[in-house]
Amino acid sequence: MPTNVTPEYKKAEEAYRKAREPRDRLDCLKEMFRTIPKHKGTEHLQADIKTRVKQLTEELAGPKKGGRRSGPSHVVRPDGAAQVCLIGPPNSGKSSLHASLTGSHSDVGPYPYTTHQPIPGMLPYEDIHFQLVDLPPVSDEFMEPWLINALQPADGALLVVDISDPDCLEQVPMVIERLKEKKVFLTTAWPGMESATPEESSETEDVFRLDLPTVMIANKSDLDPDPQEIEILEELLGLSFPTLTMSAKTGDGLDELGSFLFRALEIVRVYTKTPGKPADNDKPFTVRRGGTVHDVAGLVHKDIARDLKFARMWGEEVFDGQQVGPDHLVTDGDLVELHL
Repeated sequence: MPTNVTPEYKKAEEAYRKAREPRDRLDCLKEMFRTIPKHKGTEHLQADIKTRVKQLTEELAGPKKGGRRSGPSHVVRPDGAAQVCLIGPPNSGKSSLHASLTGSHSDVGPYPYTTHQPIPGMLPYEDIHFQLVDLPPVSDEFMEPWLINALQPADGALLVVDISDPDCLEQVPMVIERLKEKKVFLTTAWPGMESATPEESSETEDVFRLDLPTVMIANKSDLDPDPQEIEILEELLGLSFPTLTMSAKTGDGLDELGSFLFRALEIVRVYTKTPGKPADNDKPFTVRRGGTVHDVAGLVHKDIARDLKFARMWGEEVFDGQQVGPDHLVTDGDLVELHL
């Protein structure tokens, strides 16, 4: 954060941190550049803002005729309870794992770089879905230049490694370092885990720093079934990511991911009903722990959130039909009837 910035710049920067849609982020960047003090101390940040404005403008403009493909297809619009991206080195089995988890049609092959575009798919868990996005691999030699932008909307990452490949001892640090070079930091700080502690860094105030809570997926466990291999790998790498062991081939461990994400991201399901009508118990709205009735109203419709007066609630922490205000915290399983 540069010194002596204006309140308008601070507001624009805070909006950028919260924005998830490319168009919203572009608008925030333009406002940041308009309001940032123009002096020598902010020259580097000004240049960074202009670079990101250019990148997002090109994405939103779509493919160029007769030129290289660029566009919003590289940034997958978030859907479901959360968006989580699959990253990893070549031939780690990301695409096979993604297909097994979501039923997607990711290109799968015995050769590296079979994934060239972000591939979204939905992982079902009880009555909600998590959006899993398969991304191209990261290697020492190459990383797609648009991959960092594709990670911006993500709520977390799956670091997929081939547990049967001895080279993973070198591949994992390589992936972590390549992302760090672009200000993307894979962290252990999942909101719903007791060990969640943000990384201590002088760069934590960098508006362009992206911290992604990460779970390491030890894939291809059918090729190396010794459970001690995971502990040895973690010890040798000096990492403390939560780890799940899976096999895309046999299906072992696949059913653990949904419950992990539900707990680690502190997902709260809220059901709604219209006054005088039955409750909609099939498709809950999802917020995070600390979410309010107003947050739920905003998911239903922005006009409802704007005009909301109060709500009646049914749930474990309220009596049936209790009247509450817009700022009332919701808990998992609540039923809410919104009143304008």
